[in-house]
Amino acid sequence: MDIWELNLRHLAAVARIAELGTMSAAAQAVNLTQPALTQALARIEAEIGLPLFERRHDGMVPTEAAALLVPRIRAAHEHIPGPHVTMSRLRALLALADHGSYNGAAICTGLSLPSLHRAVTDLALSLRRKLVDRRGKSVVLTEAGVALARSFRLARVELVAGLAEIAALKGLETRCIVIGAMPLSRAKVLPAAVARFVRRHPQVRISIVEGSRAELVEPLRNGMIDLMVGALREPLLEPDLVQETLFHDSPAIIARKGHPLEETMPDLAALAAYAWVIAGPGAPLRESWERMFTMAGVAPPPVPIECGSVMTIRQLLIDSDLLTLLSPDQVAVELEAGWLTSLGKAPAGHDRRIGVTTRAFWRPSAVQAEFFDDLRAAAAGASGPEPGTGP
Repeated sequence: MDIWELNLRHLAAVARIAELGTMSAAAQAVNLTQPALTQALARIEAEIGLPLFERRHDGMVPTEAAALLVPRIRAAHEHIPGPHVTMSRLRALLALADHGSYNGAAICTGLSLPSLHRAVTDLALSLRRKLVDRRGKSVVLTEAGVALARSFRLARVELVAGLAEIAALKGLETRCIVIGAMPLSRAKVLPAAVARFVRRHPQVRISIVEGSRAELVEPLRNGMIDLMVGALREPLLEPDLVQETLFHDSPAIIARKGHPLEETMPDLAALAAYAWVIAGPGAPLRESWERMFTMAGVAPPPVPIECGSVMTIRQLLIDSDLLTLLSPDQVAVELEAGWLTSLGKAPAGHDRRIGVTTRAFWRPSAVQAEFFDDLRAAAAGASGPEPGTGP
């Protein structure tokens, strides 16, 4: 079912029934009459297709469906500032934030322009905050509007997850996992974890969004991505995120097979005599590469080509004497095929922590928690001999 068919106030009442154990106490807590609350509960149970409570003489006992849905309702309401937020107002602001104009929001939602204007205006008035600025024919969210839209997205994530768990309980699989994949994670660990997971849950949808950390971090914070896999940041600057290390990666100096430095055990001075292709300034690997030379008192060599694409770097190396710094896992096939070679690992102290970044308050669903365990298991087997360098 669509979350927009739900009523936030009625959902809050369901959570209070579970907390207080009786209809009368819950009705008083949410300022509804008991008949109105009874009707609201009946409507929600009809919409989800399962009973949420067993009616007993001594009170209301939550069912398995309620055990799945109620924690999500509570988590969603933690992101909703007060009782004046309705589902229509939440939907209107999110549509406006996602599409940048009332016309776009109307096309996306099928709602009329007057209803969208009214919902956003009423929301701003009830919260006593300016949420939207007009700029010519377009609108932009204010700082308060951006923050509120993020909270609303996170509330939506919780409700969607709750309904997906209810659907799975009924035998209809609608759950999904959205993974932000940074470059290194795509080499070995993430594919291995996905393969393990889909063997057990072939009906769960996996969506992998590729990009750099800069491209993925805001979708993660907004709830559009469930978890992000790749190189971790030290220190972590976002207070609403947490990191878990999966394994440590040791980058290596990579060149074409037959490079003049092959089998010479070159020092940093010899490596600095060649041009390099590497990610641009600000990338952790670039920073590590620069430290590798400066800590040894060697001027960093020229970087005529800045590139973060492993596919592009691979071909550039094959066709030239350029050097790069990469994880051997990222070019394992090329090393095995003899197209590229490793000139040795980076000096000690240049390892990278590879792991998972999630929201600090993230409540993984059952299948998301299973996938996290698969990532840990895949990472446990990720450390092995460098391809092409030994048994």
